[in-house]
Amino acid sequence: MQRTTSTAEAAITELEAGLRGTLIRPAHEGYDAARAVHNGMVDRKPAAIAQCADVADVRKAVRAARAHDLLVAVRGGGHNGAGLGVCDDGLVIDLSRMRGVRVDPDARTVVVEGGATWGDVDHATHDFGLATPSGVISTTGVGGLTLGGGLGHLTRRHGLTIDNLLEADVVLADGRLVTASDNEHADLFWALRGGGGNFGVVTAFTFRCHPVATVIAGPVLHDVADTGDVLRWYREFLPAAPRELNGFFMVGTVPPAPPLPEELHGHHVCGVVWVYTGPQEQAEQTLAPVRAFGSPLIDGIHEVPFPALQSVFDPLYPPGLQMYWRGDFCADIPDEAVVAHETFAKVPTPLSTMHLYPIDGAAHHVGPEETAFSHRDATWAAVFLGADPDAGNADRVRDWVVDYWEALQSSSSGGGYVNFMMDEGADRVRATYRDNFEPLTRVKAAYDPDNFFRVNQNIPPAG
Repeated sequence: MQRTTSTAEAAITELEAGLRGTLIRPAHEGYDAARAVHNGMVDRKPAAIAQCADVADVRKAVRAARAHDLLVAVRGGGHNGAGLGVCDDGLVIDLSRMRGVRVDPDARTVVVEGGATWGDVDHATHDFGLATPSGVISTTGVGGLTLGGGLGHLTRRHGLTIDNLLEADVVLADGRLVTASDNEHADLFWALRGGGGNFGVVTAFTFRCHPVATVIAGPVLHDVADTGDVLRWYREFLPAAPRELNGFFMVGTVPPAPPLPEELHGHHVCGVVWVYTGPQEQAEQTLAPVRAFGSPLIDGIHEVPFPALQSVFDPLYPPGLQMYWRGDFCADIPDEAVVAHETFAKVPTPLSTMHLYPIDGAAHHVGPEETAFSHRDATWAAVFLGADPDAGNADRVRDWVVDYWEALQSSSSGGGYVNFMMDEGADRVRATYRDNFEPLTRVKAAYDPDNFFRVNQNIPPAG
């Protein structure tokens, strides 16, 4: 159905009358800032942005948009590569004012509102010596990362973010608020754990926490010419290492920032960002092979508070960069994949990078059918990121990402991590969920039969 200006105006007028938060329209000061998302390639112009103050505001926004058939996008942290937190001509339900975090140190749980970032969570939990698995950049939104699965520094020891999700409060397409858990709306809870933003607006998450405070972490970087040797060593070493040791392989450029040696600034490198969370007395023994291998240019491993580790990449990737992503899964890294990595390891711009995030250890204790996230047989998730502040380099970084990704398809497990997907079509979404796709369409039909929530990596309702 074609939406008219009068239809949008009717929904916005209805919503404005009862909203406790702020409703921003195109003529308002601050509209451009409010509609901007992290990826500077995304430039969409919604009819209005509802900056919700509470759950009641979210419900009002859903009901008003539903009543007038107005397209809706849901924004948490705004980090989604495809810019799914904003839409043209519709209503953005913006949760960024809903950032409350409450820790229960005795139960080792944390309740997090839907607009919080992982920096908000780390700030609150660290005070009690706790953490929950998340990503690698603290400005990332809790909602988007969680609903896609959640890969990061703690995956090998404590699983994906969704493996630590205990319950979620969800505003459904009809405006109802429900709690999803193993005991209530279990089908919805299953779908939320990896199914993206297809099923409703999550206004609060409850996570299990773990004793994580100070970690031993940092990069060990080698010259880009050593990419093949480092990757062949890494593919054998890490899966056999204790799960207390996590490390993602990367290619990139040494940034011009202390404490990195000035003579290496701008140098093309490969390497691994290591994180050890085990007993202090075993750290030296566990990390000895890491430090003994090859001829590293930089050994940056040191003790660091977990929130500091989580935020170390924040300054490199501020909002507004031109960013293009692709994601992939692989069960192993065969020799032909090593050759492909060697071929593309010299990145086209200083902020472009490729990461291989491990998904073994604790993440393999959950079966592929136990959550919507189906790639439990993968050992790594690859992310290819082309990034640059200059819009003139957008095609250059996009081409590098696509060519790099295509060169690795012979070793791919198929599909891609939804948090690293652009607008890549329905077939890619289906391939990502594999045998879970059809069950997800049935959950979608039960909770959102009209596909009201469709500005996402969309799973259509069955039937």
